Amino acid sequence: MNETLISDYKNFLNNGKTERECVQQIIKFAEQQGYKDINAYETLAQGDKVYIQKMNKTIALFEIGSGNIEDGMNILGAHIDSPRLDVKQNPLYEKDFVVYLNTHYYGGIKKYQWVTLPLAIHGVVCKTDGSTVNIKIGEDESDPVFCISDILPHLAQDQMKDKASDFIPGENLDIVFGSEIPSKNDTAKDTKDSKETKEKDKAKKAILNLLKEKYGIEEDDFGSAELEVVPAGNARDCGLDRSLILAYGQDDRSCAFTSVQALLTGKAASRTNCCLCVDKEEIGSVGATGMGSHFFENATAEVISRMPGGYNELTLRRCLANSSMLSSDVNAAYDPMNSGLYDKDNASFLGGGIVFNKYTGSRGKTSASDANPEFIAKVRNIMKENNVPFQMAELGKVDQGGGGTIAYLAAKYGMNVLDAGVSVLSMHAPWEITSSEDICQAYNSYKAFITLTK
Repeated sequence: MNETLISDYKNFLNNGKTERECVQQIIKFAEQQGYKDINAYETLAQGDKVYIQKMNKTIALFEIGSGNIEDGMNILGAHIDSPRLDVKQNPLYEKDFVVYLNTHYYGGIKKYQWVTLPLAIHGVVCKTDGSTVNIKIGEDESDPVFCISDILPHLAQDQMKDKASDFIPGENLDIVFGSEIPSKNDTAKDTKDSKETKEKDKAKKAILNLLKEKYGIEEDDFGSAELEVVPAGNARDCGLDRSLILAYGQDDRSCAFTSVQALLTGKAASRTNCCLCVDKEEIGSVGATGMGSHFFENATAEVISRMPGGYNELTLRRCLANSSMLSSDVNAAYDPMNSGLYDKDNASFLGGGIVFNKYTGSRGKTSASDANPEFIAKVRNIMKENNVPFQMAELGKVDQGGGGTIAYLAAKYGMNVLDAGVSVLSMHAPWEITSSEDICQAYNSYKAFITLTK
């Protein structure tokens, strides 16, 4: 067991609960290993190490190899976004002496899992004067936390008759942000004859005063904010034997962290090595920072433009088509308590090593890249040569559903791509479970992969 790696991994999770926080940490790690922003270079040569980031939410790292970049790169690609709740643009409201923040859930969640948990808020508020206020509330022991209330069981008869997908409506996932003690005037009935009327939104005004005092934020500033609501608390060892890790965001930061560390501790040979950490995978890899954007090919073009011969469209196309990639994304761990959902012979197990998944997608392999067997054989061979344990698996039974990764978006360039990641129990829950052994073996497998010569 690589105890240093596991400790560093848990620290990465604790300090990287948003895409921005992950990118900040990755840049810090990279610069400690000699990587520089690509804008620091006019030309690139063998051994140079550069990074390119976009909107502080996606990043690509490159170590230049000795060979012709047209012959392709070794690429590790992961995503750094995770399911969560996002604060809406006009979120703050008061309802009968309780102040709420209105949210919109992000990614595939079970809504009922998010109620009555201690929650934290991470993100940024961008003000019209050009300044940015960094927000992190709920992680320090002295911080307040936030929560979504639920109905007490004594009054939940109607709620308990609904389907699990319906009994917590999305519009009810609003977090408790503050409150006011009602006074006699506050609770008086608003009638024409009443001499006593309550002060409107007194609790909300008090919260706004606190926001102004502590952060310099006005209510209108929520319109240009990016605030993410996540579970409060640190990654913890799980199980009496401490063999497991319980933490938020392990899909897919378990693969992102180990991919980055593999690149930073490895050394490029003939092929240029690349690690790509992207945003928006949980909602379809859309937007300017998702894998569906042109970020990756633009970043590769920037690298090529600084190499001997300069930029050439054909060079870029050949480079991408001749590359090999592990789409570093997690797989569902076999759950003994729900064994009927799995084809046990084709399931992945906690502690079994990295999971290679020939195809993801749903049911009839919809949205899968379906890796070529020749490439899988090559990957299997290099794992065996480096004594790295691995398992071949699918997500679950064919008709139960499925999931996707960024693999199919990389495969469109014509490169070889195989899904390869850590097995996760309770995937997409606020707290997910992985095996410490699998984290170590993911790192070992990614480090072995980037030694491929063609």
